[in-house]
Amino acid sequence: MATITGSEVLAQALKSQGVDTMFYLMGGPMLETEAACIQLGIRAIDHRHEQAAAFAAHAWTRVTRRPGVCMAASGPGATNLLTGVATAFTDCAPLVAIGGSSPRVYLGMEAFQEIDQLAVFKPVTKWAERIYDAKRIPDVVATAFRQATSGRPGPVYIDLPGDVLGEKVEDNAVTYPAAWKAAPRTLGDPAAIKEAIALLARAERPIIVAGSGVWWSDGAAALRAFVDATGIPFWTKPISRGLIPEDHALSFLNARSTAFAESDCVLAVGTRFDWMIQFGRPPRFSADMKVIHVDVDPAELGHNRPVDVPIAGDARAVLEQLRAEADGKVNPKRYAPWTGKLRTLDAEKGAEQDKAMSRDELPMHPLRLCKEVRDFLKRDAILVVDGQEILNFGRQAIPTYTPGHRLNSGAFGAVRHNIPVVTVISNNGGWTADAPWSRPLPKPGRNLGYTRYDRLAVDLGAHGEFVEKPHEIRPALERAFASGKPAVVNVITDHKARAQTVRFSAYST
Repeated sequence: MATITGSEVLAQALKSQGVDTMFYLMGGPMLETEAACIQLGIRAIDHRHEQAAAFAAHAWTRVTRRPGVCMAASGPGATNLLTGVATAFTDCAPLVAIGGSSPRVYLGMEAFQEIDQLAVFKPVTKWAERIYDAKRIPDVVATAFRQATSGRPGPVYIDLPGDVLGEKVEDNAVTYPAAWKAAPRTLGDPAAIKEAIALLARAERPIIVAGSGVWWSDGAAALRAFVDATGIPFWTKPISRGLIPEDHALSFLNARSTAFAESDCVLAVGTRFDWMIQFGRPPRFSADMKVIHVDVDPAELGHNRPVDVPIAGDARAVLEQLRAEADGKVNPKRYAPWTGKLRTLDAEKGAEQDKAMSRDELPMHPLRLCKEVRDFLKRDAILVVDGQEILNFGRQAIPTYTPGHRLNSGAFGAVRHNIPVVTVISNNGGWTADAPWSRPLPKPGRNLGYTRYDRLAVDLGAHGEFVEKPHEIRPALERAFASGKPAVVNVITDHKARAQTVRFSAYST
């Protein structure tokens, strides 16, 4: 009778859950697992730092809406995954992190790289478990995928002691559960659905704020159907950008602040009242604004902001219920004065922004770079935006038209694989802008110098472009995309250009 190791069981358990891609940094005691995964046909993308593996798995999850898998060796290898896992936790992303650990027989004996990794990961995961018996691996892996994807999604962690991975078991003694499936969608209380529509029907200045819950529930079509039927203007949180194309007639990106402050009723669906919208409190929103809040997690309803109509349920399912209930009860014409005001304001601010985006002075303003990138990209391009100033400039200046194709940096903060990713750097010479408030003294720790990232890219085998003038941007982008290689377009921008954003001190008000 054949025997297999715990490492082989783990690889097969992942394959049985539908895993076809994983992100990792090799090391003991995970080496045999990683080799077994590759042998089973799982695409294994290795990294130079475990944190990068976790972030890559997170990004993969956000684009594919499937659980991403990352793994690392014991001790510092596993703990290096932590920042990526914590970011997935704040993003409610269904990440599956796996860490090798010291042998179970030596627990508490100060073994090599021994640390209680389970305790380390519990605060930043939905669920975390250590496996003590190789035969339990398939069951625990299946549970991990179910935990990551059920209810509000989130990351999970599995801890694998080295001697469990090395344990030999009879192959016919191991059972592999079927691959994970999305749980049945939970409907909202019909009475609450009726109450919500009645409230919207009485409102004069309603808005919709849609969050990542709509994306995770595959609710883009349901959201658009509701918006089209009711005529209510909408805004989306960063992960859910593109659920409805942002050139839709009821998308007013430049009127966001006014809409939030003057709205008399908000339908917040699949989103939290968190720091991104100042916890739903004044002055960001009116104190007497009526609130309809839809969330798959009942505990989130009423958190940070009192709710007039709480609805616990799956975002897509509830939007479909709301759409059906709205027939004949919500008249889009009622909101014409409101949407007209927002349309005018959006156009005025858009025109001002277009002027800033068309200037040719040097050093180049980051908005000028945003214009060239915006005009170059296809509608279905996947855009990743990170950084202080360029993140804020790009937030409104570069729209998104396809669900899941906007990857802003998280709320918490490779040539070898020949992946043709084009990276455009707004290089203003340091961390953030050299803002007026810091003068006459320089902003501490800001200056980094104008690093030639393009030369570094070339040295690593990628394509590099260096740009200083606006008219050079598009040709550089065309060459970068045509190269078919990973490419870096290093664009020098104005170090004084300061984006407008909420100061951290305002988060506590």
